This record gives sequence, structure tokens and C-alpha cells, in this order.
Amino acid sequence: MLLTHLESLLAPDASLVVAFSGGLDSTVLLHQLTIWQQQHPAASVRALHVHHGLSPHADVWARHCKTICQQWHIPCKVLHVQVDGREKGIEAAARQARYQALSAQLRPGDTLLTAQHLDDQCETLLLALKRGSGPAGLAAMPQQMMLDNHPLLRPLLGCSRQQLEAWAATYQLRWVDDESNQDTRYDRNFLRQTLLPPLLARWPHFASAAARSAALCGEQEQLLDELLAEQLASLMQPDGSLAITSLLSMSEARRNALIRRWIAQQGGNMPSRATLSRLWQEVMLSRADAQPRLQLGQHEIRRYRQQLYWLRCWSSLRAQVLSWPDLARPLALPQDLGWLQAQPTAAGGLRWPCADEQVSVRFQAQGYYHLVGRAGGREMKKIWQEKGIAPWLRERIPLIYFNQTLMGAPGLFITREGDAGSEPGWLADWQHNRIAEQ
Repeated sequence: MLLTHLESLLAPDASLVVAFSGGLDSTVLLHQLTIWQQQHPAASVRALHVHHGLSPHADVWARHCKTICQQWHIPCKVLHVQVDGREKGIEAAARQARYQALSAQLRPGDTLLTAQHLDDQCETLLLALKRGSGPAGLAAMPQQMMLDNHPLLRPLLGCSRQQLEAWAATYQLRWVDDESNQDTRYDRNFLRQTLLPPLLARWPHFASAAARSAALCGEQEQLLDELLAEQLASLMQPDGSLAITSLLSMSEARRNALIRRWIAQQGGNMPSRATLSRLWQEVMLSRADAQPRLQLGQHEIRRYRQQLYWLRCWSSLRAQVLSWPDLARPLALPQDLGWLQAQPTAAGGLRWPCADEQVSVRFQAQGYYHLVGRAGGREMKKIWQEKGIAPWLRERIPLIYFNQTLMGAPGLFITREGDAGSEPGWLADWQHNRIAEQ
């Protein structure tokens, strides 16, 4: 096996980071990079080993990786992660923890390399078929993609495991074997141990053919991305929401394709057809005065004024009462909402509390209120509606109370009871995280 697959992907002065598990695949990749680096002295290579703590041999594997890297004069760092498989299963949770740890270690200008190969690509395609995935899922793993703001490359994606074994034998490489790879309770291991051997025995080029199918699916998705990009941009609003009025008259295929791409831009996982059907029936077609929502993992999609919003799921703050005994000191708010700072004013704003009034911050208000600058009173629900505050934000806006009486909301309104009039007063300056509101 020549190193042409590296020459075509890597710049001669690249800063490369290898995800080094110590197994056959990553050992071959790291060894090839040491040879490549000798030919390109301006490049740099370092290794990261993720210690999942799932195997009793995890410490042995970490020591093995450090030993190999010392022999090859490659810097190596061991990253310890915690894996919680209760929600997504061990495989998915370990993968997520691994990539999060790797991404956190990347420096500006770094490129991450992982060692998936041709057989892995075939397994990924078959798993996507098992899930009933569309072209995006069947495209399997791209050779090049972005991980956060860093390039992620898979240089071995066109190489079979047999070729990697031949390389390792030629150079007498040593690697570790993860005993969990023999456990066929895991889907990928079941394919690798049980299903693929007879397929490859009958059709030796099955993995290559599967990879070509994945590449064709990837091309189709890329073409759809290009064809729909302009229309998607016209539907997306500055705050990231998606205008749905024109979606209502589109074909189901076009509508679903646009929604999938919108969700992908928000960082969400690709939804199934069943999920898209629920989104259409339960959210987009619900009655005009409803507050529909559809939860997808740790996020939810909600509709407001004919727009879809991709939102993080937060626990309710309705019962929260925060005491603010000293207005000279800032008040920290929960759930990454920032803090409040009292800013004195020469006139107007909120009045200062009386001696028998306790200042607190809450996140709900009900009833009828008179606002400064507005004739007559209004119900709180109407006030929020008039100010265009989406329903999910109404319980995330800090409200200033004196004892049990609402005084105002930072930057939005002051009640008649809280008005300083022409006297010196103060304003609640909300230094807040816009992301945490959504």
C-alpha cells in the first residue's frame, strides 16, 4: 500500500492530530503518518487517546499507546471521559463522548484524522439500511467533513481491513484488541462477526460496491443541498427560525427536504419520516391559537407566528424565587440566563424599595397590570403578545417584585406600582446569554 491516499489529502505543512485507540486501524494510520512526516518535515503529528473506562484493560491500552508514541517520537495525550449510555446506548454515548473530547483538544489550524476504513464504511451503510435511513444516512461516512471548526479526515476510507493487516505484518506493528469487538450484542459487531463474512466470501467486492453506493447517495445529497440552498435561505429568519407559510403549499418531498436541512443547520440529528410526519400534523397544522411543540432529544421544535423554532429543552422556572437583598451587588440568574445589575438613574425607571419591601426576581406573573406609558390595564398574556414575546420565553424573563407586587421586566416594561416618576430611580440591566433564551 503506497501513501498516495495521504498525499492527496494532506498539505505538506499540516498540523495533524490522530485519534489513536491503539487498535489495528489507528496504529497503521499513525505509522503511515510517521513515514509521511519524515518526507514532509514542515508538518506536525500528535496523537490523542480517549480513555473511556469501559474495559478492565483501558489503563493497559492507554499505556500501550503512550509507549508506541514514545518509540515513534509522537506526542501523545490520554483523555479520560465519562460515558452514560442510558439515553442513547453505550455505542452512541461512547462515540459522542469521544468526539467531544477530541474536539476540545484541537488547536487553531489542527486537522483531526480518524482511522475508519472500507469495511467500516460497509458496516455503516448496512446499519443505515437497518434504520430505514434516506440518502443522507446511506451516504455513510464522508472522507472529509468539519468537526466544529476543524477539518476531520478519514484517509483510510478506501482501504480494506485486509490491506491494513498486510501493512501491519510488513512493518511488524503491535496493537491492542478490544474484547468488546467480539460481543455480537452490539449491532456493528454482529455485522462484522456474523453477517459480513459470508457476504464477502460470496461477493469479495461487496464492501467496495457498498462504498460506491454510499458515495452516490452522498452526491445526491450534495446536489439537493445546492438546489435547495437558495430557497432555504429565503425561509430562514435572522434568529434562525424557519418561516412555514410557503411550506404549507409545497409537496411533502420538498417540504421534508427543506426541514431536514434546517434541522441540520441547527445542529440536530436527522429526523425520521415518522418524526417529520408528526411535525407536520402536530405542530405545523395545529390550530392558530395553539402552542404546539415536538421534543427531539434535548431539543424541541415549536411554532410561533407561523415560524418554527429549534429550542433547547429547559426545566420550568415558574417556581423560582430569587431574593435580591442588596441592589448594589449583581444577581446571578439560573440556567445560563446571565445576571441583573441595578443601574441608578437621575429620574425615572423603577422606584427604590421602601424599608418594608423585599426585592425578589421571579419568572411568572398572572393578572391585570397597568404599565407606565399605556392607558388602561392589560392581562399579562396580552402584554406578552403585544411585545412579541414567544410563549417559551415568557417564563425565562426575570421579573422584578417588591414583596408580592410586580414592578417591571428589564428593558420591557415598568408597572404603575413600580414607577419612580420624576424621582431618582434605577433600571435592572440584564446581561444575558441570548443562546440560553432559545
